[in-house]
Amino acid sequence: MKNTIFNPRRWRRAAALLLASVAGAAQAGGGVIPSSIALVSAGAAHGGMLIEPAAPLVSAPQAPLQLSPTMPLPAPLRTDVRPVTLAQLEDQLRRPELQASIGKGTIAVVYPNVEEPFRSAFIAMIQGIEERTKLKVRSYPVDPKVDTAELNATLKRNGTKVVIALGRQGLNATAGLDREIAVLAGGVLLLSDAENVMGISMTPDPAMLFSRLRALLPELKRVIVVYNPQKSEWLVKLAREAAKAQGLELQAHVAGDLARAAQLYPQLIAAADNRHDAVWLPHDSTTVEESTILPLVLRESWNSGVPLFSSNVLHVKKGALFAMVPDNVELGRTLAASALGVIAGDVRRRALVPLRELQTAINLRTASHIGLNLGALQQRSFDFVYPQP
Repeated sequence: MKNTIFNPRRWRRAAALLLASVAGAAQAGGGVIPSSIALVSAGAAHGGMLIEPAAPLVSAPQAPLQLSPTMPLPAPLRTDVRPVTLAQLEDQLRRPELQASIGKGTIAVVYPNVEEPFRSAFIAMIQGIEERTKLKVRSYPVDPKVDTAELNATLKRNGTKVVIALGRQGLNATAGLDREIAVLAGGVLLLSDAENVMGISMTPDPAMLFSRLRALLPELKRVIVVYNPQKSEWLVKLAREAAKAQGLELQAHVAGDLARAAQLYPQLIAAADNRHDAVWLPHDSTTVEESTILPLVLRESWNSGVPLFSSNVLHVKKGALFAMVPDNVELGRTLAASALGVIAGDVRRRALVPLRELQTAINLRTASHIGLNLGALQQRSFDFVYPQP
C-alpha cells in the first residue's frame, strides 16, 4: 500500500477551512461538528473546537508539531471522540448536511427539564434527531419559569436557525424567540391548528388507528367517538377522511362538558352493534376524563362486548382493546428531516400534523373477551402486549 506522507501545509489548510466555516458559531458558543471528526480542546467547554491530526501518521516527522503560543493546549481526549486522518477530515468537509448546518445555521432542541420516566422519552427524540442529521445538536432543558429573553440571546449567539421544541413546556419556552428562528413542535399533546404551530402532535393519526382496527376486525362498519370541538375538531376532520378511506362510517357526537359525555356514552354503547361498531377514545380531556368517564366507558364496553380502542396506550393496560404509542426515536428523525428542510430553504408553511411514528399495544384479555383470538404470529405484530406474561 502506498505510504501517505504527512504534509503540514495541506493539513493546516484543511483544518483552517473547517475552522473558518464554523468561526462565527465557535466564537459565540461553538460550531456543530460531529464528534467523529473533532478532537475537543480545553476551549471546548466554552464552545471552541480544535482539529488535530491523528497519530500515528505514516512517515510523519519525528519532531513534535510546534504549537503557536496563542493556540489552546489540547485537553485529554474524550472517550466518545475518535481521531481522524486528513483524508477522513476532507471527506467530512464535503458532507452536504455538515455544509448546510455550518453555512446556514444550526438546529437546537428545547425540551422540559423533567424527571424519569418522561425524561427518557425526550432523550429518545433527541437521539432520533441526531441520527437523522448525523450531527450533534445543542439541547437545552428548560424549567417552567425559564428566562425566554436569555434563551433567545443564547440561541442567537449560537447561530440557531431552527428550534425543535419538545413537550408543552419546551414549546412555551419558545414563545419569546425572534421571528427569524423557526420553531417546530413535537411531543406535545392536544395541539390544535388554532395555535398556528408547525410540527407533529403527539396524538396518533386516525388513519393509522383505523387501519389497525380494520385489520383486527374486518367486519367493522362504524366508529363512534365523543369529542369536544374546542379541543378535537381538527382531529375529527382528519378522522372523517380516514374513516371514509377505510370504508368506515365515523359517527361523531359533540360533548362540551364532562356531564354531557357521561350522558352520551351509555346511550351510544347500548345502541351499538358489537360486531359492526367500535368506540374510539381520542386525546380529549373533556370526553375522556380519566377519573370518571374512562371507568364508565370501560365498564359499558366490557359488559356489552363493543370493542373499545384508544389514542392513549395507558388505556390498554386498563382494558381497551388496543392503542397506539409514539415511537420517540422515529419521531425525532421526522422532526429532524423537517428542520433540515427549513435550513435548506424550504420555507413553505407546514400545518400541524398528527403522529404517524407509532407503535401498537394490544390487550389479549380484552381481545379474547370479545371473541378475537390472536395467534402467536399475530401477537408478534404488536410492540406491547398486555397483560404482560
